[in-house]
Amino acid sequence: MNILLLGSGGREHAFAWKIANSNKCEKLYVAPGNAGTDQIAENVNLNVNDFDAIRDFVLQNDITMVVVGPEEPLVRGIVDYFSQDTSLKSIPVIGPDQKGATLEGSKDFSKQFMSRHGIPTAAHDTFTADTVEKGIEFIKKQKLPIVLKADGLAAGKGVLICQSYEEAEAEFKDMLLNQKFGEASSKVVVEEFLIGIELSVFVVTDGENYKILPAAKDYKRIGEGDSGLNTGGMGAVSPVPFANDSFISKVEHNIVQPTIQGLHDEGVKYKGFLFIGLMNVDGEPKVIEYNVRMGDPETQAVLPRIKSDFLDMLYAVGTKSLSSYDLQIDNTATTTIVMVAGGYPEGYQKGNEITGLPNQQSEQAMVFHAGTKAENGKVLTSGGRVLGITGRGHSIEEALKNAYSQVEAISWKDVYYRKDIGQDILNYGK
Repeated sequence: MNILLLGSGGREHAFAWKIANSNKCEKLYVAPGNAGTDQIAENVNLNVNDFDAIRDFVLQNDITMVVVGPEEPLVRGIVDYFSQDTSLKSIPVIGPDQKGATLEGSKDFSKQFMSRHGIPTAAHDTFTADTVEKGIEFIKKQKLPIVLKADGLAAGKGVLICQSYEEAEAEFKDMLLNQKFGEASSKVVVEEFLIGIELSVFVVTDGENYKILPAAKDYKRIGEGDSGLNTGGMGAVSPVPFANDSFISKVEHNIVQPTIQGLHDEGVKYKGFLFIGLMNVDGEPKVIEYNVRMGDPETQAVLPRIKSDFLDMLYAVGTKSLSSYDLQIDNTATTTIVMVAGGYPEGYQKGNEITGLPNQQSEQAMVFHAGTKAENGKVLTSGGRVLGITGRGHSIEEALKNAYSQVEAISWKDVYYRKDIGQDILNYGK
């Protein structure tokens, strides 16, 4: 198969590594890719949202399947674009149609979907600039802390947890009246704060059948002890000790099944990944949010645990034959440490040379590129989240040791990473 993979982050490097390892992969193109994907595939200078240019490339290069990494092309309707074009509609695109992608594209839509299908989630209401006063009244009736969510896509940064009513009111007004997150905050969801332990459950579906992939826990905040600003993700751990068979069985029956059935009943064409952000509230799972693609950096922890052929799985999704795919999971542990540019998630430098990168992936630790580019034989930083280092081991402890050992060998000017990833997991239940 000739595969076109869209995206340029750590998630896409992990996808590319898995796809390139399949003997069914003839040729792999990544658009636009990064310095890591460049070593195992052919990077192509295409914008992930330029559907016409993608169409031309697909037809000229005899592409068998298109795999969409990030959410934006899905929210903009790339699946619908392919299905409406007679020359493209026979080519599987991995991802939901535009209506399905609204599960991530609009927090309000996803909350209403959960309400319609009886899926457990936090109490909530949605407000606009015209209903600011009602929103403030609603805020005053909530327990502290109060969660505010921009309705639209805000690059993982549109969620605020306010510790006082004054802060909540000020931020609420800033989001709606001053467009703190641009168009994304033209609607704001005010939500009850759930107390528990967060985790991510990943599902792959062909629209009728589904498989549950390994769960992971990610770390969103820039500072140790989960302090400071929200980021796209500073690390991940898999498996998650409290996500045992009994808990995952509740997730499957109370959340996964009604979600897949609800999408089917509402006429959504959903062939792809569903990322369910959950809170474990006293042993009961509640949905925090849906994402319509794999997580980043969770992908870098989850994919190394999949033993079966990943490309076979993607093709089974695209051709609605997932029921016959035999998903095999490795029982090892994985931990991913994200190395970022100093100053991230605010202002940071680009163009710093990265030293100490290994020549090839090892069994103990893998290096997944995110914000990198190759230039004149050097690898330079080109984004905020630069690398994800995934350690593997028989235990979380061993995986962390292997990951941090590799992290310490790599450096660039003002590199930063959290040193406490996975510590809460090691101390869980103690």
